[in-house]
Amino acid sequence: MTPAAYPHEVPSTGEAAVQAAALQTSLPRLETARLILRAPRIEDFALFGAILMSDRAVHMGGPLDRRAAWLDFCQCVAGWHLRGHGLWTIEARDGGAVLGFIPTCFEEGDREPELGWFIDQAAEGRGIAFEAAQAVKAWALDTLALPALVSYIDPPNGRSIRLAERLGAWRDDVAAAEIDDDILVYRHAPDDADGGMEAYA
Repeated sequence: MTPAAYPHEVPSTGEAAVQAAALQTSLPRLETARLILRAPRIEDFALFGAILMSDRAVHMGGPLDRRAAWLDFCQCVAGWHLRGHGLWTIEARDGGAVLGFIPTCFEEGDREPELGWFIDQAAEGRGIAFEAAQAVKAWALDTLALPALVSYIDPPNGRSIRLAERLGAWRDDVAAAEIDDDILVYRHAPDDADGGMEAYA
C-alpha cells in the first residue's frame, strides 16, 4: 500500500484513470514464452522503488532515496512520449506478477539509448532478465531501427557483464572513455552495423 505521505504515487480515478489506461494500451507490448513486456503503470513503482532504494541498487548508483527513485521512474516512463521508447515492465504470463523492469531509456547524462535490466530478487536465477532483454533488444534494433543500444555496467557487477555478453554485446572502451565515470559500456548493435555514438551526434 502506498503511504499517505506519497499521494502522487496513488493511481488516478474516474475519467483520468480511463485516459491513463488508454495511453498505456497504445504503447507496444511484447510476449515471450514466459513473460509479458508492457507499458509501466503507476502501481509498478512499488517494486521499481523498492529495488532502487535497496542495497541491490549499488551497481546502479544507489541506493536511491524515494524522491530520486520516483524521478527516475518518471523520467524513464516519459521516454515513451518524448522518444518512442522507455521503461518496460516485466510481467509473468502465468499469474501476472511484476518481476522487474527493462529500461530502453535515454536519460539525462546518457549519450545513447540504454538497454538495462533489474529484476525482483525473488525472480532472479531463472533467466528472466535474459529472456526479457533479448526480446526488447530485438524490438529496439529491428522494429525501431535504432543504430545501437548500450548497457552501462559497474565494473564489479560480473553478473550483468555476463548477461550483456550473452546478449551479444561487446565492450566499447572508446565510448566508456568519453564518460566521466568509472563505468563499462557494452554495445548492442544490429548484426550488419557497427552502431556507435556518431549516430547521435
